[in-house]
Amino acid sequence: MLPFKAAEIMVKQQHQKVEHPFSRLQIELDRLIRETKPGERLLSEPQLARQLGVSRATLREGMRTFEAQGWIRRKQGVGTFVVGETKVIESGLEVLESIERLANRSGLTVSMGDLLVSEKQADPVEAENLNVQVGCSLVQISRVIYADDRPVAYLVDKLPPDILTEQELSAGFTGSVLDFLQKRGDPVLDRSFTEIQAVPATAAIARSLEIQRGDVLLLFTARLIDSAEWVIDYSLSYFLPGYFRFHVIRRIENKGSRY
Repeated sequence: MLPFKAAEIMVKQQHQKVEHPFSRLQIELDRLIRETKPGERLLSEPQLARQLGVSRATLREGMRTFEAQGWIRRKQGVGTFVVGETKVIESGLEVLESIERLANRSGLTVSMGDLLVSEKQADPVEAENLNVQVGCSLVQISRVIYADDRPVAYLVDKLPPDILTEQELSAGFTGSVLDFLQKRGDPVLDRSFTEIQAVPATAAIARSLEIQRGDVLLLFTARLIDSAEWVIDYSLSYFLPGYFRFHVIRRIENKGSRY
């Protein structure tokens, strides 16, 4: 029988030799992506799965990591393309700012696409968040935000029609309801209450952002409140994690010295 220490060393050595198949896949994908020039297309999914010796389902799961980091983009029916190094939109969460302002500070050019303005009746969730009656009329504004021609966010705002109308949006709206209302100056905005969570992309949002259904997105669900304490906007903002980095400065509460 081996001494305890020798047996422990042998177990560690054997453990080190065992490499999890998914970890090995990640290493191989990382190598392939780094060896491919930005803008070039990777092998097709079936070809890549055969080359790496994994199922297509396992390959898709492995690719999600690199897509979330912004290293690759998968276009439905076209293929997977290497993006290369991506500028990240970075911001603290203490002050509410539009994507356009954040991106401009990072040297990125922002544009809007797929703008859809429609009227809808408030469902129970919308009614509760906007403090209105279920079934009352709302204006819904959906659009995709691009940074340097890459889709990075899908935004949906829902407002009472007395706050913002479709006619007003036809002139000078570039994608940010916040910037639009601040420029107009009425109502006077005070603060936003925001919840943050990770969610899987629905089929519709995935198509708009040119990703796969089920890919992870960062969702900001917010209520915009004016100086009169009215909730004037209920919004859902879906961000691609690889293109954004948010941080919070947290205060330490000092309870005083103890003697």
